[in-house]
Amino acid sequence: MNKYIKYGLILSVIAIIGFTIYFFTVKPKDHSASSHQAIVYTCSMHPQIIRDKPGNCPICGMTLVKKVTDNHAKEDHNLENVIKPTDNFIVGKFQTTTAVDSILSGEINLPGIIAYDPNSAVNIAAKISGRLEKMYVNFKYQRINKGQRLFDLYSPELLTEQENFIYLITNDSENHSIIEASKQKLLLYGMTQNQISALTNSKKANPKIAIYSPSNGIVIGTETMVTQSNSGMQNMNNSTERLELKEGNYVKKGEVVFKLVNTDKVWGIFNITQESSSLIKVNQAIKITSELNGEESIEAKINFIETQFNAADRTNRIRVYLNNKTLNLPIGLRLQGIIKTKSISGIWVQKKALVSTGNKKIAFIKLQNGFKATPVKTGFEINEYIQIITGISVKDTIAKNAQYLIDSESFIKTE
Repeated sequence: MNKYIKYGLILSVIAIIGFTIYFFTVKPKDHSASSHQAIVYTCSMHPQIIRDKPGNCPICGMTLVKKVTDNHAKEDHNLENVIKPTDNFIVGKFQTTTAVDSILSGEINLPGIIAYDPNSAVNIAAKISGRLEKMYVNFKYQRINKGQRLFDLYSPELLTEQENFIYLITNDSENHSIIEASKQKLLLYGMTQNQISALTNSKKANPKIAIYSPSNGIVIGTETMVTQSNSGMQNMNNSTERLELKEGNYVKKGEVVFKLVNTDKVWGIFNITQESSSLIKVNQAIKITSELNGEESIEAKINFIETQFNAADRTNRIRVYLNNKTLNLPIGLRLQGIIKTKSISGIWVQKKALVSTGNKKIAFIKLQNGFKATPVKTGFEINEYIQIITGISVKDTIAKNAQYLIDSESFIKTE
């Protein structure tokens, strides 16, 4: 028994010694190269986008492509790129450009529109109180000719004056001064010379008197519809809007029944940006084309520069007074004005190299591994270039297309 135990112990010792020798002398099996590599997905257009699974690029929407990286690649332990704020630094490679110190001159393109000239407006007012018995003009933007019948008016006061006039010419025909005074009173109350002549012949008072237009024009409203008459950039989508005054309404003496505007004289109103407003002067030449005929142009001069600033689109307005008798430009027609500018010296960049964040303009200056957002102050805009006052210089390399760098992943707009 002791003999078998002895042999068993010897065999166990031999097995332990053999395993130890094999472990320390034989190299473990070499793993495949893939164990030292990791698979990630990136965008071919935006290499800064790295994902651990398939998907689409958050910037351009392209499908991410597979990329194999070495797990044991040397890591960059420099924390400078990591701690940069996300609202003013973008990592990536983009096309670049530089500002140029030059003298530029060019043209300013101004959008515009044809509007009524309020100075040519005519108010047709009731010369005596009464009731509107019949309306012959009922809608806005109806064209009216001089002498056209507008409405019939019943007025007790005017009826009394007619009877007084008939009494005088019947019973006191020799008293010419009194008859003439009564006649002038009827004229002042709105009767025409022909109506008074008919009254003299018939010697019969008419309770309803027809009122005629004293001039040509287009109806733009009544006394309470004044918003359209004073608006330069009018919105005339509803050209069949009814007038507020209707048959049966009473009007008081002096109340405006119709507001007429004459289209023989019109305004060309143009919007100009704040940056370019200092280049515009009164009596400066302007070349105007319309959407009806872009080939034919109108040579005119700037007549007035409005001082009111429109905060919504950050523009001022200029006026050009046009004689529309031969031009026949319809109200509301869109225009394009071109003004040649003087030569200006300064530092210039293309407009697309800047991006507006609402309250400021931003340029992206090239650094070692990306672009830093920098606010700039700008001046004049001429053609496709904009003047730089402060923020960047001709020595700075900037992104060529600033808008391309603005996206939800890499840029967060600051307050």
